[in-house]
Amino acid sequence: MKKKFIIIGVLILVISIIATTVSFAAAPSVKRSDYFITVLTGPSSGIYFPIGGAFSTFIGGIGYKTSATATGATAENINALLTGQGEMAIAMADSVIQAVDSFGAYEGKPPAKELRAMMGLWPNFCQIVTTANSGIKTFADLKGKRVGVGAPNSGVELNARMMFEAHGMSYKDCRVDYLNYGEAIDQMKNGLCDVAFVTSGLGNATIMELGTSTKIQFVPVEGEPLKKLIEKYPFYIEATIPAETYGTDKDTTTAAVMNIMLVDVKLPAEVVYDLLDNIYSPKGLDAIQSSHATAKANIKPDTALRGIVGTSVPLHDGAINYYKEKGLLK
Repeated sequence: MKKKFIIIGVLILVISIIATTVSFAAAPSVKRSDYFITVLTGPSSGIYFPIGGAFSTFIGGIGYKTSATATGATAENINALLTGQGEMAIAMADSVIQAVDSFGAYEGKPPAKELRAMMGLWPNFCQIVTTANSGIKTFADLKGKRVGVGAPNSGVELNARMMFEAHGMSYKDCRVDYLNYGEAIDQMKNGLCDVAFVTSGLGNATIMELGTSTKIQFVPVEGEPLKKLIEKYPFYIEATIPAETYGTDKDTTTAAVMNIMLVDVKLPAEVVYDLLDNIYSPKGLDAIQSSHATAKANIKPDTALRGIVGTSVPLHDGAINYYKEKGLLK
């Protein structure tokens, strides 16, 4: 009987130790007011801006000092994060991988090994938009046309380069303007541009605004060129722009790439853990998902590691701790 009580006592002690450990891991002690979190977003015309703003507002609401900064999006955000101008940054996974591995647009530059991922966000759809009266129906029809490919070395422009390559074409085949998609679509309204590359979540406000004044359609990326694109750049996936999104006549096949949230490698692990623990709480998800339909459809725990695991982009130590604790990462 005495032996039985000893065994029970040992079990209670073990359970108590485990419970204490789990309790500590689930609620690490962080003095939030000691940390300023600048969230790098994107142009005010795109969806990085409202969703990034929602992250900032929520983080501020739980006690961190915070701000949201409008930027030129992915390329600018990567550089700003590496140079200490922000603590969180939205970026397209393809550009991040190129920066980490020093290829593509980052060829010849030192590998950006300091970049760290925090969470997956939503897929960016490569939306090649034109007007219904342009006569442009296929990618080959872009030859000789005025094409807005994105700001130089932006995430949009990197995607445009790869699309041209997959179709056996180059910028020399067109009259290319290095305009961000807001500028390119403004030029389309004025008849000064025929096509705009927009890499964004669905329901892009700039495209929707264009659709209020003229009938729009999308140039598909499909068939053998899409297959070549995915084979060479496996961070792309096949995707569909549903007709009902913008009121087009039919669905359009295209490519998509994940957006991810980067985080400053210098932030303590317990801070990143705390951020994720609150972001993925019911209150956090409600605040962020309410900022945009794309956030509501895609930002959730079961998509947290999309576009990150299996790539060369490392997770922040605090994110590793969090996802292991929640059983999302082995």
